[in-house]
Amino acid sequence: MIHTPPWRPTRRTVLAAGLLAASAVRAAPARVLTVAAFPLIDKIVEAAMPQWRQLHPDVELKVLSRPYADHHTAMTTALSTAVYLPDVMALEQSYVGRFAQGTGLDNLAAAPYDIARHRARYAPFAYDMATTRSGAVVAAPADIGPGTLLYRTDVLAKAGVTPEDLTRSWDSYVEAGIKIKRNTGAFLIGNVQSAKNILMRAGAKPGEGLYFDAESRVLVTSPRFVRAFEVARKLRQSGLDARVAEWTNDWAEGFKRGTLATEMSGAWLVGQLNNWVAPATKGLWRASQLPEGAYAVYGGAFYGIPRHSAPENKALAWDFIQLMTLNRERQFAAFKSQDSFPALVECYDDPFFEGPLPFLGGQKARLIWREAALRIKAMPVHKQHTFADEVMTAELDHVLDRGKDIATALGDAERLIARRAFR
Repeated sequence: MIHTPPWRPTRRTVLAAGLLAASAVRAAPARVLTVAAFPLIDKIVEAAMPQWRQLHPDVELKVLSRPYADHHTAMTTALSTAVYLPDVMALEQSYVGRFAQGTGLDNLAAAPYDIARHRARYAPFAYDMATTRSGAVVAAPADIGPGTLLYRTDVLAKAGVTPEDLTRSWDSYVEAGIKIKRNTGAFLIGNVQSAKNILMRAGAKPGEGLYFDAESRVLVTSPRFVRAFEVARKLRQSGLDARVAEWTNDWAEGFKRGTLATEMSGAWLVGQLNNWVAPATKGLWRASQLPEGAYAVYGGAFYGIPRHSAPENKALAWDFIQLMTLNRERQFAAFKSQDSFPALVECYDDPFFEGPLPFLGGQKARLIWREAALRIKAMPVHKQHTFADEVMTAELDHVLDRGKDIATALGDAERLIARRAFR
């Protein structure tokens, strides 16, 4: 048996090991900044990592990504328990109001953040949506979703309908839909809930939220809700909606096959149609403002800082939020890669907005969306916004499917929402 002498390190191996160890220490960031996000926002954050490393070479930017619903459930739990809190959390617009009513997020209007000094740089309605009645700002807007009406030019031409017929008024929109259905067999819209969601916002008084006034009184029996339900019922009674839910296979097939003539959504839907929903329909779609001069927001992303997150990372968290929301380069990078419409107003004078969109047949649609972004009025979001949404959707279904009287449906909705709001 061959005897192998015990190994003893040489001076060279000791020095080499020491150099490797030192290199590893230098390579490993001393600190970590954790950002919790949901799909697409996670990609936007990841794309910002090189620029972040230039600003903070000793701080690793770590992204915790979950599916949309799971993310917001996890953030709700984390804020209520102060456990597993990230340094920064991304929030979708509809959740901002819910969290604004609590004390789980830092007030970005206070020192050391002082976001109010940047107020004029953000789309006004977006900034206001994250502002509480007391003046606290719980999150910074990163992107917005200006509402738009998308329509199929080939279907309209076959039906003998003009784009102006769709947008002149809501009555004209319905009449155009009747003509489209009669002459082409195509449905006007995927689901009447989309039209209801726009009409509920039309005619709101300054300072009113969608469902609540400044004193948390429920507004759902007011004229704008009556009209929303009436137009939705007329659309359904005329057989103009396909009765398909958004983001289902049937909804996507309607776009692909030309059996849906229009859709109302955020401007970001164009990117979704182009990239994966119906890319073969490129050139057949155009965009316009919503019917009857309505302006509405469809979603948007915000960044907030949990109040009980690591104190030593607060300044870094604010640096990150400023990079993502106040840096023109990053705002445009997200716009160009993910169709994430900028919340930063100083982006709006860029020639990029005048560029033609191939999917929309070369239309300069970003100019339409820019106009909408500047004209949308803020509607304060109540903590019970999501619950009220669910109630109104259910009550409209009762009207459409069971013949429930509109006044009765809105009265029932008012009682249900008030009961939850004043618990």
